[in-house]
Parts: sequence; C-alpha cells; structure tokens
Amino acid sequence: MKTLISLGCATLYMLLFFSAPQDELAKSIQRGKALYEESCITCHLASGEGVKGTFPPLAKADFLIKYPEKAIHAIKFGMRGAVKVNGVDYNNAMPPSGFADDEIADVMNYIRNSFGNKNSTLVTEKQVAEIKEK
Repeated sequence: MKTLISLGCATLYMLLFFSAPQDELAKSIQRGKALYEESCITCHLASGEGVKGTFPPLAKADFLIKYPEKAIHAIKFGMRGAVKVNGVDYNNAMPPSGFADDEIADVMNYIRNSFGNKNSTLVTEKQVAEIKEK
C-alpha cells in the first residue's frame, strides 16, 4: 500500500512538473500568434515565408535556430543591414515592434514553433529583458 501511494505521488509530481512548462509554452504560442497576425504578417506573410530578397522567411529559418538573441534584438529594436537567412541575403530595414518584453517572448515562441519550426525551449520575458540595444 505504501509503495502504491509513493508511486501515485511520484506520477502526479512528474505530470505536474513536465506538463506545466508545456502548458506555459502553448499559452505563449497562442498569444504570440495573435501578435504575429496583428503586426508581423504584413511582411513575413501568413505562411511565414516572407518575400524572397525583401523580407526574410521565418518558415524553417536557420537564423532563428542559430541566432535567437539576434532575432529577439530585431523584434525589440528593429534591424538594419544585411542578414542571411536560409542561404539568401536580405538587406532591408525592419522597424522595432513596439512590443513589451513579454509580448516579444510570445512572438518568439510562436515563430519558433510554427511554419515548420520546432523548438520546445520556452523564450521568457526575462531572456528578452536581458537583450540590450547595441
């Protein structure tokens, strides 16, 4: 009986421990989707494929995987100058989003888990706050 209770407690703990971060990520992705559709969709399109040579893709974008801090910086402060995404050079300007740090985290979680991208690591408001303008 004691073993059964211990096993039940351990199972409950594991369910709570492992499902809470996934629930948090899922909620962040939903919030990020709404923000993306409000502000980012114009340039990066509903498919996340962007416009070749003008607006870089977010779909299966190596840049998001290799340089998440640079992606956060671009959303937070805007971006000017050359960038290479999926082997294609882009040289256009992106204005700052005007989003708060928590909203930037939500957008990052959405784009890193949409358009063929898979990343279960949660981007947090704290991580975004640590990114400073250069």
